[in-house]
Amino acid sequence: MVKEGYYFGIPPLLLGVIFFFLHWVVVAAVLAFFGLFCFSFFRNPERAIPRDPGAIVSPADGRVVVITDEPRAGIPGKRISIFLAVWNVHVNRTPAAGAITRLDYQPGKFLAAMRADASAQNEQNIFTLATEHGEIVFKQIAGYVARRVVAWKKVGDVVARGERIGLVRFGSRADVWLPASANVVVKLGDHVAGGSSILAFLPVKSMGLSSSPSASVSDANLISAGQPKP
Repeated sequence: MVKEGYYFGIPPLLLGVIFFFLHWVVVAAVLAFFGLFCFSFFRNPERAIPRDPGAIVSPADGRVVVITDEPRAGIPGKRISIFLAVWNVHVNRTPAAGAITRLDYQPGKFLAAMRADASAQNEQNIFTLATEHGEIVFKQIAGYVARRVVAWKKVGDVVARGERIGLVRFGSRADVWLPASANVVVKLGDHVAGGSSILAFLPVKSMGLSSSPSASVSDANLISAGQPKP
C-alpha cells in the first residue's frame, strides 16, 4: 500500500472506534467501511513485468475503452485509453523503458473518465518518454471522482518498463500514445493490469532490419485488473 492509504484510511477508522464506544454503531460502521476501502484503494501490488522486446505494457489497471488512430504534433500515431474504476489499483506504471523528456501538468475539467473528451479536457499529467524504439506519450487523467493526479517522477529520470510513476486518486483514466508503427494486441473491452499486460509492440531493429512480434498475445497477458501474475 502507498503512504496515501494511511493518510486517508486511519482517520476514519479511529473516528469509527470513538463512535462505536459512543454507541453510534451505524456511523461507526460507515466510517470503518470507508477506512478499509481506502486501504484497498491504495494497494500497491507487485507485478511480473514482461521482457518481450518492443513490448508496451499497460500504465494502469482497468478496461480498454478506446483504440484509435490519432496524430500528435502532426505525427501519425495511435491512442489507447484505459478506464480505471474505483475498485482498480490506481498506482500507475511506465509503459516502456526510457528517459522522461517532458512532464506537463494540464489543469482542466473533471468530466466522467468514460467520456471521449476527458482525454483532452480533464486535469492530467502528460509524460513524454524517449525510448530506444521512439517517443511515446502517456497520461494520468483525473475523472469525475478522481480530482488529484500525482507524479512521483520528474524530467530527466530514467525509468524501467513497468516502473511505478504515480497515482490518481479515486477513479480515473490513463492514455498511451504510440507511433503509427505500433502493433496493438489488445481490443476494446479487454481488462488489463498495470505493468504486466501488454498493450502493443513497437518494431525492434535487428541486424539493420525492423521486425515486430506476432500480433497474437496469450490470454495470460490480459490479466483481470487488480489480479497480478504471481
